[in-house]
Amino acid sequence: MTRPPLPPFTLETAEQKVRMAEDGWNSRSPEKVALAYSVDSAWRNRATFLQGREEIVTFLTDKWARELEYRLIKELWAFSDNRIAVRFAYEWHSAAGQWFRSYGNENWEFAPDGLMRRRIASINNLPIKEADRLLHWSEPARPMSHKGLTELDL
Repeated sequence: MTRPPLPPFTLETAEQKVRMAEDGWNSRSPEKVALAYSVDSAWRNRATFLQGREEIVTFLTDKWARELEYRLIKELWAFSDNRIAVRFAYEWHSAAGQWFRSYGNENWEFAPDGLMRRRIASINNLPIKEADRLLHWSEPARPMSHKGLTELDL
């Protein structure tokens, strides 16, 4: 199984990979998202360390049970042959109704088959008022007409 686009990346294929990842995460389907990662993929998400798809599915299931109405935008920061760096922001609310905007950076490393074999994420949460939200859409994926991070000055 391969997961195009495959490394080595060009600007066009790196941007495509980033948008595919954004769309996958916005689906909030842990099983679907996990398929983009190698079976032995290694993650660091904040201070949580994961190994393999099964742990990824469990982690994402728990995440999206806590982070309600999750909306994410990713943006390419840099790339090389088999690595991509992204910055991102996402908004969500807790069960108590408190809204947050989470900001972060991810470093990705891909296997030759296009599956991500390493993901390193650093993330910070900022409490916001619901009126201050910027990420508004109802579809699972961000509409192409919705502004990106740079246009939103995030």
